[in-house]
Amino acid sequence: MQYETLFEKQTVWKSIVSLAIPSVVIIVVMILYNMTDMFFVGQLGDYNQVAAVSVVGPLFSVSAAVATMLGSGGCALIAKALGSNDKKGARTYASLCFWGAIGFGVLITAVLLLARNAILPLLGAAEGILPYAGAYMEICALGVPFMLASTTLGTIIRAEGAVKEGMIGNLAATAVNMILDPLFIFGFGMGVAGAAVATVIGNLAGTLYYLRYIAKKAVILNADIRLAKENRKALFAVIALGMPNALSSILSGFASTFSNRLLGSYGTDAIAAMAAAGKTAMMIGMLQMGVCMGVQPLLAYNYGAKNVPRLRETIRDVSLLTVVTGTVTGILCLVFREPIIGIFIKEPVVAKMGAAMAPYLIAASPVIGFYYLSTNFVQSAGNARSATLMSVLRQGVLLIPLLYLLHAAMGQNGIAAAHTLADGLSVGIGVFLMWRQYRLLKAEAKKEK
Repeated sequence: MQYETLFEKQTVWKSIVSLAIPSVVIIVVMILYNMTDMFFVGQLGDYNQVAAVSVVGPLFSVSAAVATMLGSGGCALIAKALGSNDKKGARTYASLCFWGAIGFGVLITAVLLLARNAILPLLGAAEGILPYAGAYMEICALGVPFMLASTTLGTIIRAEGAVKEGMIGNLAATAVNMILDPLFIFGFGMGVAGAAVATVIGNLAGTLYYLRYIAKKAVILNADIRLAKENRKALFAVIALGMPNALSSILSGFASTFSNRLLGSYGTDAIAAMAAAGKTAMMIGMLQMGVCMGVQPLLAYNYGAKNVPRLRETIRDVSLLTVVTGTVTGILCLVFREPIIGIFIKEPVVAKMGAAMAPYLIAASPVIGFYYLSTNFVQSAGNARSATLMSVLRQGVLLIPLLYLLHAAMGQNGIAAAHTLADGLSVGIGVFLMWRQYRLLKAEAKKEK
């Protein structure tokens, strides 16, 4: 079968490349996808409509976090079950992920529509923005089940080795959205509401593509609701294992709030400078995150199969890849940080401020890949507790106190340095937890011989 060739038979380097490249492409496409609506609405020249997209955006970031939770947790459990030759268990997890996405999607849609009038003012929708924000939110809310289904299926499809199909579905959803955006926004004169319609249709297209794959080609993926009903308690295992990814997204938003509050004492220019410098570091982190998320099924499959030699080789090769990638991209971003920041900031004084912060944010680039690798490894092992601990530590327990401590010690640059120190400490903890989990597997495999 396809997953046996990819996870077990071909060389480790070939498997890593086969999994990592599509995953990185998907990460890049996701960034473009998230910018599409804002870009086209911005061409209208109406800042109320641009602000409407920005104000409503956090609601759908939470929805995306739910999809990531189901997808990452399900992918790890499905691949691990396949490695243990538990095909029924793998099919059960796949069914639970699909119907879980639909169920959570319907629930989120209902909450957003029923609480619309209460939610929008809390998000900062002022009187001029309110009509546009309401229209954008209502239409996007109707498409939440498709968004969750498309994202979840696009992630768990990798567990059965269908990496190319996962990438195609993601590209299809993005392409449809990008093509329809100008048509509905300008051609039909719908403005920001047209952007919402294009988003919904794009997610629907992605969902339909994956359902077609399930009907015609899938080995493990399925939409058999009977499997989900009979084993509905197993959904908690998917949620527990995928929760670290959702927590990481949510806590990142909280950490940004604390960071912005400290930077606010230096003026709005400082907030803008930090945001631009953060984009520079984000490119490096997203690239390494894409590599490590891509190889998660390979880690989970071989962990489930207790194939210690292949697992060890995978960890070694991915570690090397992330260090080289992080070092090279870090040096490039450091050298060219001023033109990169200039893409986002045009004012020379603010751009210079961002350029001064960037080295602190880039400093952890060579090693940050170990954080993503260790997180995906403990998830692949089914250790939800360790994975959750790492997410909470990096974005919350470590970062937030460090923001205040280093700000007091170093001033404005200390806020940027806090992110790097939190990353470094998280890497150390992550590597320890990964080593401990690996030793446990090694001991189990030795007992079975």
